Amino acid sequence: MAGTMKVDGKSMRTIWPTEDGEAVEIIDQTLLPHRFVICRLTTLDEATHAISAMQVRGAPLIGATAAYGVYLALRGDASDKALDAACSALLETRPTAVNLRWAVDEMHSHIAPLAVEEREAAAYARATEICDEDVAICRDIGINGLPLIVEAAKSKPESTPVNILTHCNAGWLAAVDWGTALAPIYAAHNEGIIVRVWVDETRPRNQGAALTAWELGQHGVAHSVIVDNAGGHLMQRGQVDMVITGTDRTTSQGDVCNKIGTYLKALAAHDNNVPFYVALPGPTIDWTMSDGIAEIPIEERNGDEVKWISGRTAENQVVAVDVTPKGSPVANPAFDVTPARLVTGLITERGVCVASYEGLAELYPEQAGQKIR
Repeated sequence: MAGTMKVDGKSMRTIWPTEDGEAVEIIDQTLLPHRFVICRLTTLDEATHAISAMQVRGAPLIGATAAYGVYLALRGDASDKALDAACSALLETRPTAVNLRWAVDEMHSHIAPLAVEEREAAAYARATEICDEDVAICRDIGINGLPLIVEAAKSKPESTPVNILTHCNAGWLAAVDWGTALAPIYAAHNEGIIVRVWVDETRPRNQGAALTAWELGQHGVAHSVIVDNAGGHLMQRGQVDMVITGTDRTTSQGDVCNKIGTYLKALAAHDNNVPFYVALPGPTIDWTMSDGIAEIPIEERNGDEVKWISGRTAENQVVAVDVTPKGSPVANPAFDVTPARLVTGLITERGVCVASYEGLAELYPEQAGQKIR
């Protein structure tokens, strides 16, 4: 299915159903940037593996994949038992991204009231709608974030780029199309505004170096990959005009949970008076949580992700090497929480707001009344 973003000049999305409806296809992001491989998902087990193994990642894309995972599960058995089992299996894959639960709950509530013989077609239709809705949401995030970059450009000498730092990958590869944090950057680039993106490598999986840099390059956006600890140095020297990151879960009070290391970027930005924006779709807001540090579950991933780094040799072979001493234990928390007080603003599909309950409630009044634990 065609998309806005491009791979070798061809428009495409990150997930799409096959024409015969027998499978769903994805880009295997664990192989980027050195290999571009499309994987075919035909079963629930393959969908859950794709999420847990991070063949797909990023909160919006995890949700979209989970929606199609429910459809794949119901193709052979659309009973209540099969529906409940599929939803439970999908919810166990990644605990931090709230879009996963949103998508699974949305699929279950849509399908459960229907007759068994109607469920497979309804699941396919709703999963496709969820993907289309994500594209529209991310496009609007780009539209709403664009004025921030336009204003920054006005304060710069002519032909001087707006320098934007981002952490991890919250672009097209993290969504169905456009992305979240990169959507305003793509919108600015498409409008002819000169931008340069500082791309944190984002250890341990190097999602910035491997994924963000790859997709920016595919779209022709100027960028430089930097080590994770270089951001503060660049800010001190006035070489960062703003930071834009994504988020996997945002509390009702505006705390944001994103890839490990985001909190340190926010601290550096605060110390250097650099605006720190977070881009997010509405489904990423968890209205049941108020204290991100105390309440958001932080995924602890396998330590091998820290120990082993994959790369391409001079002989064009992709290999993995161990960078730690034999016997050294490894800890690998995948996310951290940035308190709302460090966030300049939240860029959503409904507008830009202050990172607070009041700010979010003004944009999402129909959801703000949900009970907060």
